Amino acid sequence: MKIVAGLNLNSIKPRVWDTASPYYLSDLDAVMVSYAEFHQNRTRYRRAIEEGLHTSLSVPKHVKIYLDNGAFRFSRAGGEVPRDDYKAFVKKVKPDWYVIPQDYIPTPCMSDYKQNKCLEKTMAVNQEFSYDGYVPILHVSRRLNKYIRLFNEDEKLREKSIFAIGGIVPNLLRAPKSMSYKKILNSIYKVRETFANQKLHLFGVGGTATLHIAALLKMDSVDSVGWRVRAARGLVQLPGIGDRSIADLGNWKVREPTSQELKKLEECQCPACQKYGLEGLKANRTFGACNRATHNLWTLLEENRMIQEHIKNKTYVEWYKEHLHNSTYRPLIDQIVERSDTLK
Repeated sequence: MKIVAGLNLNSIKPRVWDTASPYYLSDLDAVMVSYAEFHQNRTRYRRAIEEGLHTSLSVPKHVKIYLDNGAFRFSRAGGEVPRDDYKAFVKKVKPDWYVIPQDYIPTPCMSDYKQNKCLEKTMAVNQEFSYDGYVPILHVSRRLNKYIRLFNEDEKLREKSIFAIGGIVPNLLRAPKSMSYKKILNSIYKVRETFANQKLHLFGVGGTATLHIAALLKMDSVDSVGWRVRAARGLVQLPGIGDRSIADLGNWKVREPTSQELKKLEECQCPACQKYGLEGLKANRTFGACNRATHNLWTLLEENRMIQEHIKNKTYVEWYKEHLHNSTYRPLIDQIVERSDTLK
């Protein structure tokens, strides 16, 4: 499974893809940027148009660049993605992966009628942009079965090699009227089984525990901005444990690390911890944020490596029971393991 690191164009450090950077992560092979940020930052926009994405962002060619449409950000401002501009942008900047220009995101609290309207409008865009490399989107919602049926009935969409799945985050975070965990699992299982030959990308997987869920559900790639968001809040991730507050940057109601957990951080092999140690993680301003962000992304990459290794070696069932602690999602992972024959 590929980990795609979500970037923020307003603060692109740490340059974890740059071999000359003290924060270089050799295992990172994909990043994601949002069209909404280019639309708002005209200097970045013009440079990308003139030079292409890789050159304008100084990202080496071997690191793939994924382009998100930024529909959620546009919707918060009461608008939609300008489709013609997005289409022209894609043609000029040549991202390695890019979704349809607009999707309409159903939230759990919406009525069935409103969720169905989101589905119909998203499907209209999926069908309009079923050519070229545009990646279609379907959303985890109470209408997911209808998405699957409509995809199956459309010959052009059915032939697409990649689909993207959105909408899982508010359900996992237990927003009001969220789907039950069992229904979420059944929904994604059905997508995976129905489209066995397609690659599936899951939007918005931020933490180490949700990585397990994505991997066990046989996703091919996931993206995360959580490594940066947590860093800005003074939080670090620990393998199998989750978030800990290492710098006092606000009341986020996250536990501070125990003495044993601090010892794990002292022994961490990520570039930031190796070079700057605990004091680097505790620092404020850009320096501290870069150290924590690098640590968090390295932790995600390392967690993913261990998950894949144990699944391959048929040792996952024994390993995760000892490895995962105090996770909200542990019961959900237990359910996936219980119904999986390939893990045993």
